[in-house]
Amino acid sequence: MKAVILILVLVAVVHATSLKDILKDEFNAFKLKHHKIYKDATEELKRLQIFVENKKLIDRHNVRYEAGKESYEMGVNKFSDMTQEEFKTLVLTNLNPADAQEGIDYTYNPSAKTSLPSSVDWRLSGAVNPVKNQGSCGSCWAFSAVGSLESHHFINLNQRVSLSEQNLVDCTRGYPYYNQGCGGGWPIEALNYVRDNGGINTESSYPYEGEDKSCRYNKNNIGSKISAVIQIASGDEAALASAVAKKGPISVCVDASLFQYYQSGVFNEPSCSQSTNHCIVVDGYGTDSVGGDYWLARNSWGENWGEIGYIRMARNRSNQCAIASYAIYPLI
Repeated sequence: MKAVILILVLVAVVHATSLKDILKDEFNAFKLKHHKIYKDATEELKRLQIFVENKKLIDRHNVRYEAGKESYEMGVNKFSDMTQEEFKTLVLTNLNPADAQEGIDYTYNPSAKTSLPSSVDWRLSGAVNPVKNQGSCGSCWAFSAVGSLESHHFINLNQRVSLSEQNLVDCTRGYPYYNQGCGGGWPIEALNYVRDNGGINTESSYPYEGEDKSCRYNKNNIGSKISAVIQIASGDEAALASAVAKKGPISVCVDASLFQYYQSGVFNEPSCSQSTNHCIVVDGYGTDSVGGDYWLARNSWGENWGEIGYIRMARNRSNQCAIASYAIYPLI
């Protein structure tokens, strides 16, 4: 009996050791892929421990996903060495809803008689620029505004243009727009600036730096202009679908607190709140055989996150994550 117990103990020790080695190998591969360098051995050990806990959470979720109990898959990405609190603090932003509706020119009113296509993907018509990366600056709002504007510029003028997020980061801080640069902001104020300013510079003339700098707008380098900012009725997913289908990609803000581990599938999280902390662009919509109706949303965390930089978010599920609460687009 003692011999059997000893063998079981040895097997358990070997299994635990091999699992630890596997996780350490995965951590080393993670560091290499995402160019992670830590300041010292203590910090590296801390990040390893966080990575291991996150990997356990991911694996548990994916067991449920494989069993058909979850609509999306989790995976290791560049945020896998962060705690959930660090992710919210360092990656997401604080958005005050009171600032979200200032400067709206018109409200989009869809026709109830018009039928919509079952799916829309503006990438297929060439209206969508490649996924960008905001880096460590909390400038998602600028990328959301620019992402929508670039697409509407193409749709209306048949011209592909890459516009300057840095122009918005630098020039909408303080009066009268009160965005906070890398500390957060609203796409509505970004587009208000473009309208009031008579344009926004091109990316090539005013490249992205991912830091708060002084405003260096140059009227000789205008890439696009807008005449108005259009709001979609708050919380109305049917109106949002109509605007996406008929007008083009739409700037939206959402609760992205649970985006940290997303890898693929339809992100359906009923616990997602109506408080917003991140802004993205809705480039289309459709229906998935597993996850159901979804919004096709372009993020600004680079192509090595999610579905090549995209996330499919649950659609027609009571405005989940507030995706239809602050939807706007520019009028060219």
